[in-house]
Amino acid sequence: MGRRSDTTSRCEIRGFGPAEFEARLNELIAVYAAAMRPPAEQLAGRHPIMSGHSSYPEFRALAAVADGDEIAGFCYAFHGEPGQWWHDRVRQGLAATHGQTTARAFLDDTLEIAELHVRPEFQGHGIGSTLLHQVADDRKERTVVLSTRDTETVARRMYRKAGFTDLLTGFRFDGAEPPYAVMGAELPLRPAPANAAKPSR
Repeated sequence: MGRRSDTTSRCEIRGFGPAEFEARLNELIAVYAAAMRPPAEQLAGRHPIMSGHSSYPEFRALAAVADGDEIAGFCYAFHGEPGQWWHDRVRQGLAATHGQTTARAFLDDTLEIAELHVRPEFQGHGIGSTLLHQVADDRKERTVVLSTRDTETVARRMYRKAGFTDLLTGFRFDGAEPPYAVMGAELPLRPAPANAAKPSR
């Protein structure tokens, strides 16, 4: 426990351009695996998916880096557009559930947060909230959307505090994985609580 508190307090948030994102992709996937504990067979597919995202418009990636250059957490997002796999499936789901007007309202000009993960040993110190707010800071899009597991997790409560509401619940992207909640908010996000712990900048 001492190592976690000491190391987390000295995390800094760094921006990763597409080249550095690609260079450190295996490290980022290791963070994803530690945080999400997906079935082993799903991990092989993460590399091409995340690599492809780095070419999407207005891509922004951030990492919380601890002493020794260890990645404690990361987040990335991009401008959502038709033709992107996640975007198209969410648009179909929103249109079917709430109508085309709602689908357009949330997806016609949106920032899509693709991944936000923090290693378990670094959780509870405001890293996730800091990454969430910084990845959405000063964006020109009107809305921001993401998906998270449809259970009452710490992450879901964090999103609600930032202004996200449920757009879809019990949503399955391909029918095989656990159900997800699709959440959305208008930009800018609600400010993080003033007393929230944050890593150093």
